[in-house]
Amino acid sequence: MKLSEIKKLLTTVETVNFQLPNGSFVPEHFHVTEVGLITKNFIDCGGTVRKETVVNFQLWDANDFEHRLKPQKLIHIIELSEKVLGIEDHEIEVEYQDTTIGKYDLGFNGKDFELLNKKTACLAQEQCGVPSEKPKLKLTQLNADTANSCTPGGGCC
Repeated sequence: MKLSEIKKLLTTVETVNFQLPNGSFVPEHFHVTEVGLITKNFIDCGGTVRKETVVNFQLWDANDFEHRLKPQKLIHIIELSEKVLGIEDHEIEVEYQDTTIGKYDLGFNGKDFELLNKKTACLAQEQCGVPSEKPKLKLTQLNADTANSCTPGGGCC
């Protein structure tokens, strides 16, 4: 989800809830302790130099159980970050500490924001010897060796 999308969605929701991949929710008294811009410069295993930029939200579960972040307050935090840090409309990455700090993509299910598991991938598969995906064939497309195979009604099975 891009930054512009969450700002638009925040104008339509009454509460800000984040659902974890296992179905549980970040406690409703969470804080957004950081909104930042993270740029990662790297080289992939094929030797290509790459650059990736995301907007980072850090969620923190504090012990102030009466705290509730309202949608308009989060919009204000985002807009201040855009102004001060010069943040543009990038994809959002959310950090949240469960047993360790996890990084998640962000989705929306029509009611709640969803923290979606991120996945790794090889960005240079053609140079790493990773085979491309095998074509999917229907059994009827396979050439049968008729001398060593059964046929329907042939009595060999």
